[in-house]
Amino acid sequence: MPRGTRRTLQDVADAAGLSLAATSYALRGTRGSAATIERVQALADQLGYRVDPIARALASGRTGTVGISGSLRDLWQQDLSVQLTRALRTLDKDATIADADADPHAERRVVERFAAQRVDGALVSPVDPSADYWRLLTPSTAVVSLGDALTARPGSGAVLFDNRFGIASVLDHLHGLGHRRVALLTPSLPTTPGRPSELLAVELAAPLGVDLLVVPAPASPAGAAEAAAGLLSGRDRPTAVFCLSDSLAFGVYRAAADLGLRIPGDVSVVGFDDHQLAALVAPALTTVSWDEDAIVAAAVRQLLALDARGEDGPAPEPVVFRPHLVVRRSTAAPQPGADHPARSRSATASTSRP
Repeated sequence: MPRGTRRTLQDVADAAGLSLAATSYALRGTRGSAATIERVQALADQLGYRVDPIARALASGRTGTVGISGSLRDLWQQDLSVQLTRALRTLDKDATIADADADPHAERRVVERFAAQRVDGALVSPVDPSADYWRLLTPSTAVVSLGDALTARPGSGAVLFDNRFGIASVLDHLHGLGHRRVALLTPSLPTTPGRPSELLAVELAAPLGVDLLVVPAPASPAGAAEAAAGLLSGRDRPTAVFCLSDSLAFGVYRAAADLGLRIPGDVSVVGFDDHQLAALVAPALTTVSWDEDAIVAAAVRQLLALDARGEDGPAPEPVVFRPHLVVRRSTAAPQPGADHPARSRSATASTSRP
């Protein structure tokens, strides 16, 4: 063939002495003997044949692509997106990763882009799981949410986190150490009412007699450091800061260092992911740990089940994961005299986003 001419499926079929259909099945490894599949794939490599994704999509109505969405300034969600991509790769599926940036408006654009690209499926860590824009993904698109169920899109899969248990474990730990004035640093914003974690924390803190101050913060460590600086520089600063992600906790570490505060001598800090850096910072971070390998496996299983069921089949039952608290050196009893009465203040403090 002339140099630069693209090899076609027919070229591979002619070389293998098979029909087009049999050659296509062998290249995908779905039909034929092991010897035939190996021979056809070797011939394709020798000829330099590559599947034309556009032609495949036109012929099958499928793109072979799965969208992955999360707030990627959060370090744990970064790692989770990488693990999901690797799991999809073993299934010969391509992934397109998009950053929702903890912003419902950005998340809507991500969903619109996934719909325009006609992704076969989506694995999403939703910013606002109650938003109507999730319906933009057609019923034929297999969608699995991680963390919170998509309440406005029936038929979606869900891998849920038992946040009540995790939050209760942290509050019980801090209460047992003697903390009564605790700040909750959360990536949830007033525009994301579908995320209930901070509401759970307020509910669970009340019967313990813990005065909980809820402080929204940007999802990145740098943004969290700015929010924490104002929190920790006040005269009646909390004796502990509970962060709903390790990325936020790392920001608190930076703010404490800039203010000359010791962890845990002046303020205890707790995270909520057990990111790989949690054991490496000094002091090592007390945090809530999740079985990430099992979470990824469950999400991919749900995706495949939704893909196989068709539009009218039942959605798989949600899978719920319960975390465990990993106690390290970032928490200790408050120093004597540190728990003086706080000035009267509202339950929620607002911070400006950068």
